[in-house]
Amino acid sequence: MFIDINKDKIHEIQMSWYSWRNNASTTTMVLLSFLVACFTGLMAQVSIAIPWSPVLITFQTFAVLLAGVFLGSKWGGFSMILYTVLGILGMPWFTSMHSGLEWIFSASGGYIIGFILASIFIGHVFDNYTTARKPIQTVILMLIANFVVIYIPGLLGLYNFMINNGKPVTITGLLIAGVVPFIVGDLLKIAMASGITTSILPKED
Repeated sequence: MFIDINKDKIHEIQMSWYSWRNNASTTTMVLLSFLVACFTGLMAQVSIAIPWSPVLITFQTFAVLLAGVFLGSKWGGFSMILYTVLGILGMPWFTSMHSGLEWIFSASGGYIIGFILASIFIGHVFDNYTTARKPIQTVILMLIANFVVIYIPGLLGLYNFMINNGKPVTITGLLIAGVVPFIVGDLLKIAMASGITTSILPKED
């Protein structure tokens, strides 16, 4: 009885967030999207340089994965668009306090485009498919969002950057520079984001 009551209470709290978010004003959601963009910019400053890669290890993807969870497809995507546009306009919150349009054409630029797509993807699936909110499905979804939705545009951008800088590019070299160094960190961020997600999202509507 005690466990059932706790489960009901947890479900009630989880549903209250969805209800509040769906009924929140546009102004409120824009503000929340800006806060998530700020959090993404903050996570971008947690970075580690890799000698053989022009792309830094950062904690950004942790914020990106949660953007779609908390804000849904529309506003999660908007938060990442806001992060990108304001960074281009001069907000120094890209990695290592960078900003400007040139950053989008840097080695890391493609990953930022992937952030937008991943937040939209995650928000859409979680909002529309309750079965995706279970622990195993959540981990699988975030693995897809991270290693497919983010990495494909990321690697395309890195490839373009390396070609434009006269560097020879092979598939192996591209993977070593743009994927391999980030796998362990990404798995850690996915584990953290998945744990948070399964604790806040209702398993049924």
